[in-house]
Amino acid sequence: MSEPAYTRLDVDERRRRLLEHGAELFARHSYDELSMAGLARSAGVSKALLYHYFPSKQSYFSAVLAEGAAELASAVPADAPPVEQLDAFLSWVEQRGAAYATFVRGAAPEVRDVTELIRGHTAERIFAGLGGEPTPRRRTAVRAWLWFMDGAILDWVEHGDLDRAALRDLLLGALEGALGEAL
Repeated sequence: MSEPAYTRLDVDERRRRLLEHGAELFARHSYDELSMAGLARSAGVSKALLYHYFPSKQSYFSAVLAEGAAELASAVPADAPPVEQLDAFLSWVEQRGAAYATFVRGAAPEVRDVTELIRGHTAERIFAGLGGEPTPRRRTAVRAWLWFMDGAILDWVEHGDLDRAALRDLLLGALEGALGEAL
């Protein structure tokens, strides 16, 4: 007896696999390079099935981003000391360098919205760890440091010639310097 040409999965498992596959593809290709037909073909499903789960490429991309943001949030414990939070974040990036680079460099509006949301939450966590009021100068210093951090991490992902501890120390030193100037 021959095997069926397809495997029937339950809804949650199919969605999980599609999100996982989407994360791989969106990490390797720009948003504009991908079509729903190509995404479906690559995932081994019909275009109609992909549209059943995600009504548009934008909704698929947004769901992949949301899944990645949720994974990141669970990987970085909010109650850990700031140095451990940064280390957990860098560990997460170390495992997903290409996806992180695509995300940070992405020009799609969905990426900008999610980036700003994550930066806002990260700034709040930094201020909670620092204590004191987020004055305009401190707020600006922290937000600027978050941009610096993205640039440093992109360089780290691209070149891979700095170990994680050295990058962490560089980032912490830059944050201390920025906050020192904000006083």
